[in-house]
Amino acid sequence: MSYPKKLADIITLMQGLPEIERREMLVAYADQAKKYEPREGEIFDLEDIRKDEECTDSVGVFLKVDEAGGCHFRIKLGPQVQTLTRAMTSILCKGLSGLTLEELQAVPQDFVPKIVGAELVRIRSHTVYYLLTRMKTAAAVWKKRQSRE
Repeated sequence: MSYPKKLADIITLMQGLPEIERREMLVAYADQAKKYEPREGEIFDLEDIRKDEECTDSVGVFLKVDEAGGCHFRIKLGPQVQTLTRAMTSILCKGLSGLTLEELQAVPQDFVPKIVGAELVRIRSHTVYYLLTRMKTAAAVWKKRQSRE
């Protein structure tokens, strides 16, 4: 499977790191999560804010679709959200930015262990896939609404 370029670059970087450095890089990505929060005055095509059972706090997914059909996400995480979810926020917002709705839906989940490592996927299986699922769901809801208009 060929991944979108930005995501493929992140996968390549993470796969090339020893386990200790991979975890340090995940912490660095987690520290960047705030930069992907909605900014004051931004207007979105879809906002989905909720607390799901698989997450420790509320998560807001904000979708903006540009004129070319590219998806751009902002994510607002509650204060109790775990480090791995914060890391995936940065990775996904960066790696999936600009994909069309169809391209986004076509991105398989098999890249996640390549980024976070098999051990963390095993320990935190729900957490590592949570945000990708929420982003794909938001895009699908927006597309469905558009087809009704």
